[in-house]
Amino acid sequence: MENIIGLKDLRQKMAEYSEKVKKGKSFIVVKRSKPLFKISPIQENEIWESVIDFTKIKKGGIDVNDLLSRL
Repeated sequence: MENIIGLKDLRQKMAEYSEKVKKGKSFIVVKRSKPLFKISPIQENEIWESVIDFTKIKKGGIDVNDLLSRL
């Protein structure tokens, strides 16, 4: 069963919730009683694909504002 938590509570206790997620718990985050998003642990067998590595373009990455201004 997934727990329902408020966005404000998540912001105030981020470290606590991140540890719970790390241990396998999932949460649905709500704001004003409306669901916003779900937080759940990464499955160990999930495959992640690198889409783009901005550190290869510029050491330390690229500033998000610079990137967005060029789109």
